[in-house]
Amino acid sequence: MDVPRSRRRRRVLQLAGIGVVAVVLIASFVFVASLEPALPAVDADTVWIGTVERGEFVREVRGPGKLVPMRHRWITALTPGRVDEILLQPGTTVSPDTPLFRLANPDVAVELLTVRQQLSDAEAELVSLDASLESEELAQRALVLQVRTQYLEARHRDATNRELETKSPGLVSSFDMARGVELVAELEDRVRIESRRLALLDESAAEQVAARSIHVDRLRSIVRASEQRVDSLVARAGVAGVMAEIAVEEGQWVQAGDTLGRVVQPERLKAELRVPQNQAEQVLIGQLAVIDTRVDVMDGRVARIDPAVRDGAVTVDVSLTAELPASARLNMSVDGTVVIERVADATYMTRPVAARSEERLALFRLDDGGDVAERVNVLVGRVSVREVEVVEGLSPGDRVILSDMSAWDDHERLLLEW
Repeated sequence: MDVPRSRRRRRVLQLAGIGVVAVVLIASFVFVASLEPALPAVDADTVWIGTVERGEFVREVRGPGKLVPMRHRWITALTPGRVDEILLQPGTTVSPDTPLFRLANPDVAVELLTVRQQLSDAEAELVSLDASLESEELAQRALVLQVRTQYLEARHRDATNRELETKSPGLVSSFDMARGVELVAELEDRVRIESRRLALLDESAAEQVAARSIHVDRLRSIVRASEQRVDSLVARAGVAGVMAEIAVEEGQWVQAGDTLGRVVQPERLKAELRVPQNQAEQVLIGQLAVIDTRVDVMDGRVARIDPAVRDGAVTVDVSLTAELPASARLNMSVDGTVVIERVADATYMTRPVAARSEERLALFRLDDGGDVAERVNVLVGRVSVREVEVVEGLSPGDRVILSDMSAWDDHERLLLEW
């Protein structure tokens, strides 16, 4: 019969179709399983790409800082007093004798009047003493002359008596002869004594005058010191420059040694940089430096390195070797770069994020088409501010992603979308 045969054929066709579908499904599953996973896509505009180069590699250290004066002078109070008047304001050009502050202290003026009166009294006493001593000296000289005259008369009388006694014995009594001899001896001693007294009087007068003169000179020194204290109530600049700052206000009482202000020389500035402490060991005195004021660029050399670390940084002074540009101002913020070393021939690239010296980095290198980036292991050598030396892992001409790619640490390859 025809009906059963047609059913059997339909059944066979159904089974054959199911088998074909199953084979197709299995083949599709195997094909899909054999495919690699799709590459994660990264927007090329969001990453920083650099190129490895070959040539001169310059190691640099950078630090922020400011322009400060090479020489400045603090104006301090030499005498306590009240600030009566501030004569100049910051920015004014001054000379060494320019008055800046006027102080007031009545006690200093009274002290000067007192020592001047003491000096006047001492000078008057010196004049009086000198006159008195001179009068005593003159009186003693007159006495010496008088005794000497008496001595000469006694000698003459004794000589006459001796001559008469020789010519006419008995003419002169023995008493007169003896008295004449004794008088000559007595007057001779008196001449010697009075002459010695005159010499002692001269020596004593000189010593008294000298002692009194020393006292007067001492008082004169005290008067000069007092006058200087009065003069110091007007504080002067002491150097030529510009008034930089004022540390007091009018009416304020200051003690000796207190700061009143500061004078600087703006035409002689230096850069004071703050270099990170982990890079400061590479900085040496005499190294070249470049100071950027964000308006002009100035050349300089390292002049001083602070031996101490403050707030994680070392202060480095850079002397400027050329004439200052017009834009340079006191306390202006600057960026300084110190040239540590120049390597004539080296493989280097722009410094990746968080790159450190003698460290291995995982970077993504672009293929020739620039569409796919593959992770490579790179050994970094010497590190500069903007660039790093490439020891191994990359070749000149390679392009790498320098941005922070830590979010893609689980992927070995990336697709760049341009």
